[in-house]
Amino acid sequence: MTAPQPATVAAAPHAAASVATHCPYCALQCAQTLTVTAGERLPVAVAGREFPTNRGGLCQKGWTSAEVLRAADRITAPMIRTADGGFREASWDEALGLVADRVSALQAESGNDAVAVFGGGGLTNEKAYALGKFARLALGTRLIDYNGRFCMSSAAAASNRSLGMDRGLAFPLADLGGADAVLVLGSNMGTTMPPFVQHLAGVRSRGGLVVVDPRATVTAKLTDGGAGIHLAPVPGSDMVVLLALLHIVLAEGMQDAAYLAARVEGLDEVRRSVAQWWPERAEAVTGIPADTLRDVARLLAAASPSREGRGAYLLTGRGVEQMAQGTDCVNAAINLALALGLVGREGSGYGPVTGQGNGQGGREHGQKSDQLPGYRMITDPAARAHVASVWGVDPAVIPGPGVPAVQLLTSLGTPDGPRALLVHGSNVVVSAPNATRVEERLRALDLLVVCDLVPSETAMLADVILPVTQWAEEDGTMTNLEGRIIRRRAAVEAPGEARSELWILGELARRLGCDAVFSEDAETMFDEMARASAGGKADYSGITYARLDAGEELFWPCPASSPGEPAHPGTPRPFLERFPTPSGRARMIAVAHRGPVDEVRHGATTYLVTGRVLQHYQSGAQTRRVAELAEAQPESFVEMHPLLADRLGLAAGDVAILTTARGEASAPVRLTEDIRVDTVFMPFHWAGEGSANRLTNDVTDPTSSMPEFKVTAVHIRAALRDGIREKEGALS
Repeated sequence: MTAPQPATVAAAPHAAASVATHCPYCALQCAQTLTVTAGERLPVAVAGREFPTNRGGLCQKGWTSAEVLRAADRITAPMIRTADGGFREASWDEALGLVADRVSALQAESGNDAVAVFGGGGLTNEKAYALGKFARLALGTRLIDYNGRFCMSSAAAASNRSLGMDRGLAFPLADLGGADAVLVLGSNMGTTMPPFVQHLAGVRSRGGLVVVDPRATVTAKLTDGGAGIHLAPVPGSDMVVLLALLHIVLAEGMQDAAYLAARVEGLDEVRRSVAQWWPERAEAVTGIPADTLRDVARLLAAASPSREGRGAYLLTGRGVEQMAQGTDCVNAAINLALALGLVGREGSGYGPVTGQGNGQGGREHGQKSDQLPGYRMITDPAARAHVASVWGVDPAVIPGPGVPAVQLLTSLGTPDGPRALLVHGSNVVVSAPNATRVEERLRALDLLVVCDLVPSETAMLADVILPVTQWAEEDGTMTNLEGRIIRRRAAVEAPGEARSELWILGELARRLGCDAVFSEDAETMFDEMARASAGGKADYSGITYARLDAGEELFWPCPASSPGEPAHPGTPRPFLERFPTPSGRARMIAVAHRGPVDEVRHGATTYLVTGRVLQHYQSGAQTRRVAELAEAQPESFVEMHPLLADRLGLAAGDVAILTTARGEASAPVRLTEDIRVDTVFMPFHWAGEGSANRLTNDVTDPTSSMPEFKVTAVHIRAALRDGIREKEGALS
């Protein structure tokens, strides 16, 4: 198959010599200054900029982010698949005409739901909003979801049912600096977002950092030298750690009784549910010594406001959320935080560490299968009426709820499923669980259209590829992990024929006969989105580009003020006075540990856990094209303990073959004592034989529909070496 080749068109710089914007990668959204470098190999030079989250720092990905702007295979013109399986360049008129004609024909034959849309957590707020509007009005389809279902859905579901709102961190990140204790579960921010670590300096100096991870990650090693405690539980047993900690808090009377009486409901049922998890029983399941669990519980309690400590925080990440019991695990964390009186108190709190750049904003304004802008539920008649009034349509025109990501992807090309898919900002061939099956379903479609900036693995399966702008070439807003709305600003023009998705969606809508307004001007779309969000939980109606450009720090909810009243200042700490639940109180939710669905057993005796490396991001579609990053981490690998390798007959550098019920992957072995003997680790940034997601389980959480990426039972064997037959390991 011939890859699309970019046109050699130089970028035309904007008038400003330097522009204040933010990094294109993770949800920390580190501030950058881009200086236009006309005539240089790269169109901009990148520098860190002072900002509350990164304090001037950047990670290796941020420093090299300009390289992606001129990736050697950057797509700069629309591409249409040819009869021989390659691609040819086309005009926008031809490409969009082809897409519109085929979409119309498929829907005429099979109904509106013959066409589905898959979005991404890296799209700006404006593009995420426009995509949801486009799906429901221009296509009239129910079927839209996005890759944030793989990222934040369990934390969102748990926060909604316990706290009444999903706001990621319900406090500014800088608040962590004053805490006496911070408990981190399932997050390796030292690798995934290194500038985050400086916010842990205070708690480390006081010996209060606790990290729960089966690997001694960069973050776990921050506890060394008396800075805290690292707990390395059996994979999939994190919930038991939390249940045991709450058991100890209640058994020893360390809960904040006054806070619980005033602000929380559901304690009695939760007390009964954790009674069975005394420390010694938890030790048998998790491998964490009972006395260590007691030490951690007492550390957290001593730091809590009721004990006159400086404060404590509980932070969760994908390691505990990407599970079939992920929502319940997060609720167990929230229960512990509520028992200690941490949530809705200055200097203390709970929050999930959002991963994708706009993982927060991307799920607030219409990409999720069951939501409308402002974090409104699509089944709510009042929500439908409000959004319909902004869109200028009858509420009955807006379709009902669709299906979440895994269900959507597995239905593609089936007799009753969608026949076409439009993909925006996602590389599902690499990032989705059970990736081989996802690729099969994409190949079964009648039409696959991918908007992308490089020929990603998903784009290379497309019938039509539409080239889009990227971060330094577009205006818009993002919402970072704190719920802070920030401005993305264009520094240079996009090369060739690359266009903003705002323009693409508007052009397609027009060709499909949709009368709704789709402006390519980001500020115009933001203002419309803000009106659509008014009155919702994620209310942006008081936010304007003018306020953001004036340097105001605005966190949602930020409702519009009445005429003559001062502008709303935004809400950096939304739970201080009450919780947005019917009673105004938080709800403790009794949960039960079930363990991984794909548990270790005869024939699959080792746990596989997956995650990221410092140099790469998500599916690697961008970072694998940066020479410095690719040279530092050129390929996938299998990290394992030397004792396990010895039992399996493997040495460093040998190729290990991993097999699960979903598929097979292979990668070179790396040996380290920083991982449990019963566990191996693979990063998920690569496609092909080294794709970790060929192995991962697509069973989903019943509440959030999050797939169980994080724990999979694997069979491991050595690959053929020097003509010697494959070895079967003693533990395989």
